[in-house]
Amino acid sequence: MIYIVEDDLNIQELVVYSLKQTGFEAIGFTCVADFFDALDPKNCELVLLDIMLPDDSGLNVLKKLKADSIYQKIPVIMLTAKSSEYDKVLGLDLGADDYIAKPFGIMELIARIKAVLRRNNNRSNVLQFKDIVLDDNSHNVYVNNNKIILTLKEYELLKKLLENQGIVMTREQLLEDIWGYDYYGETRTVDVHIRTLRSKLNDNQNYIETIRGVGYKIG
Repeated sequence: MIYIVEDDLNIQELVVYSLKQTGFEAIGFTCVADFFDALDPKNCELVLLDIMLPDDSGLNVLKKLKADSIYQKIPVIMLTAKSSEYDKVLGLDLGADDYIAKPFGIMELIARIKAVLRRNNNRSNVLQFKDIVLDDNSHNVYVNNNKIILTLKEYELLKKLLENQGIVMTREQLLEDIWGYDYYGETRTVDVHIRTLRSKLNDNQNYIETIRGVGYKIG
């Protein structure tokens, strides 16, 4: 699903119609409040975001999306009547994936959407939470842009937590998923590995949160 946040109904309806004709699912919003009420990170492939909106700035919306671990991976293309280099650079610096100025051609917009989605799919094996980045393609982990060395189980543990950001993973779940049934009941194994993993994350170790009596989560 592609979400379009655009207060000009003529543009919004044209973009929604064109995307649907091209095989995409799309939905439009004229204000930021309605957009956030409807936003589902599991269903949203990309956001087309106008800078000039009636109830907030598109740049503020972009900041909120990129500051929230639940939404920060959703690609965003900025739509705006502004064509100054400053606005373009600011949007990209804040985390926008692309920028297209009005008036734009529909075919160009669709091509840019497809390009961003392709790039995003190529990054799908990279998991990130704030300063922690796990690249499953190269099997490397970086903290504050510095590569750290993890054991296989520490790596798998971190990967499982990053894949389930905001969700509490019980000790039993982690034990079964990472160590298998042979370790059933030995939940202390999880605690020991969490402790060594945290030590390697240094200043970011508090991102792994202990949920007393249950398990652990990130985010």
